[in-house]
Amino acid sequence: MILNSTQFYAVIMAGGVGSRFWPVSTPDHPKQFHDMLGTGKTLLQQTFERLLPLIPEDQILISTNDKYSDLVKRQLPHISDNQLVLEPAMRNTAPAILYAALKVFTQNPDGIMLIAPSDHWIDREDVFITHLKTAFEKCSKEDVLMTMGIVPTYPNTGYGYIQFQKDENQIKKVNRFAEKPNYENAVKFMESGEYLWNAGIFIWSAKSILKAFQSYLPQTYELFAKGNSLYNTALEPEFIQNHYPLAENISVDYAILEKATNVFVLPVDMGWNDLGTWGALHQKLDQDAQKNAVVLAHTYFEEATGNMLRTAAGKKVIIKGLHDYIVVDHEDVLMIIPRSDEQAIKELSKKIN
Repeated sequence: MILNSTQFYAVIMAGGVGSRFWPVSTPDHPKQFHDMLGTGKTLLQQTFERLLPLIPEDQILISTNDKYSDLVKRQLPHISDNQLVLEPAMRNTAPAILYAALKVFTQNPDGIMLIAPSDHWIDREDVFITHLKTAFEKCSKEDVLMTMGIVPTYPNTGYGYIQFQKDENQIKKVNRFAEKPNYENAVKFMESGEYLWNAGIFIWSAKSILKAFQSYLPQTYELFAKGNSLYNTALEPEFIQNHYPLAENISVDYAILEKATNVFVLPVDMGWNDLGTWGALHQKLDQDAQKNAVVLAHTYFEEATGNMLRTAAGKKVIIKGLHDYIVVDHEDVLMIIPRSDEQAIKELSKKIN
C-alpha cells in the first residue's frame, strides 16, 4: 500500500483535569488549555501544530469532555465541529478512542490513527514526525497495535513501563505492560535494557483497533456500533448523548493493550516529557545558575536555589533564602510548597476548594 496524507488521522486526547498542576489547572480550565511553559501558546495548541507537517489539519480530531468544547474552539478556531469528539460523561480512554475510531472509519476505512496526549512536550519534533511515519507504514501493512516507547534516562517511578522482546528489529514485539514500579524495580528495568517508558502515544489503523474492540470489549463496541450510520452526520451528537454514558469506564491500556497479542513498540528518543507535575515542568524549563525556573514572572533571586516559580505575566517577585520550593501565584490562590511534597498538591487542592 502506498501511503498518502489522506489516510493520516490524529486524535488529541484533551479531556484530563490536570489536578497536579493546581492552582493553575482546575476542572473548569485544565492545564492543556494553559500556556504552561510561557511560550505564548497553550499545550493543546502546541500539540496540534506539532502534527501539521504530516497530518492534514482537518483530519486532526480533539477528544475532550463536552464542557471544554468552547475552550477548544477558541484556541483552535479553524477546526470544524466534526473534528470534536465530545464526551458527555467521563469514561476513561477506551470509550473515547472507540468513538473516535468509528468516526475515522466512517470517513475513511483505510484511515490510520495517531492517539496523542494533549499535554506532553517533545523537544525534537522532526524526530517525532520521522518515527510517526515509520509507525504509520507498519500499521498500513499489518494488523498491529503500536505504541511509541520512550528510551528511559533514569529509573523513574512515576511512569508505567513497556517490556519488549530484544532483537535486531527497529519495531519490537511487546511482552507486557508494567505498572508504575517502586525505585528498586525501576532500577532493574533500566539495567535490563528491555523496558521503555509508556508515553501513552498509540498508532493503529481504524480497522485494527475496531477489530480489537470487538474482541476485547464487545459490549461497549456493540453499544457504539448502533450509531454506525450516524457518525459524521447531524444526528451523531444526540446518539452520543444517549449512549456514551452507558459505556464501560476503562482505559484503553486495560481494555485492549494488555490483552491483545499483536502489540508492538517503537523505541524513541525525542526529548519527551509528560509535564505531569510542577517538578517535571521545572526540569523542562530553562534554569538560571542556581537552578531556579520561572514562568511569566520578573524575578530577583538571592540565596535561593532549585525553585519553580509561576505568576501572572510580568509580576515582579523577590525570593530570598528559599530552596527547592514550588511557588505559584494564580488569580486568588498563592501556593508555596516544597518540591519534595508536590504529590500532596492534588489532595491539598480538595481541602481548599
